[in-house]
Amino acid sequence: MSITIALVDDDRNILTSVSIALQAEGFITRVYSDGETALKALVDNPPDLAVLDVKMPRMDGMELLRRLRERSSIPVIFLTSKDDELDEALGLAMGADDYIAKPFSQRLLIARIRAVLRRAEMRAVPPAESPAEEEAPLIVRGRLSMDSARHRVAWDGKDVTLTVTEFMILEALAQRPGVVKSRNQLMDVAYQDDIYVDDRTIDSHIKRLRRKFRAVDDEFKTIETLYGVGYRFGEE
Repeated sequence: MSITIALVDDDRNILTSVSIALQAEGFITRVYSDGETALKALVDNPPDLAVLDVKMPRMDGMELLRRLRERSSIPVIFLTSKDDELDEALGLAMGADDYIAKPFSQRLLIARIRAVLRRAEMRAVPPAESPAEEEAPLIVRGRLSMDSARHRVAWDGKDVTLTVTEFMILEALAQRPGVVKSRNQLMDVAYQDDIYVDDRTIDSHIKRLRRKFRAVDDEFKTIETLYGVGYRFGEE
């Protein structure tokens, strides 16, 4: 079954180049150059996933997502022209599934799209088709709790909002506290579709993970770096 991706961006060059790249991967694409036009189309004929630019005239990506979430739960990935922490936190709180800063590689975007689609597919499986013995268990490591089936994370009982990629990386580390994971191992977890991503991308995800946990606990030091080796979830 073909998967449809909607692209919403006022930059025609991005619409064209990303659309061509996605079609080469077997996706069907629909493109929109402004939020107002996209909103009606996304509600009336929902795609499998939407990629929204944050900065657009008439209706920006934030407002488009807010209105979309009133009527639809389709997965959404945000694009932004700058790595703005405030915009990211707001977008994720409003229901975005992931966030990518421009300029970005098309390989990275494709990898994130596939990761978000996998997670959405897992969430969509009805309970009757997921026997209790096969359901992903709740991970509890000290003050951390992770519910993979519901994509929920908490630290000391306080919710921490993570992107799909951040969730996968944290899950890989938390499953085996004290065990070091190399960048390559974490890349294999986060990008499972044989798509090349610079291993330094993992460093950026780890930095953002730490920043988000320190927002609820400024003493957070549980994700440890072993220089030249990789990362591990510290044992308490």
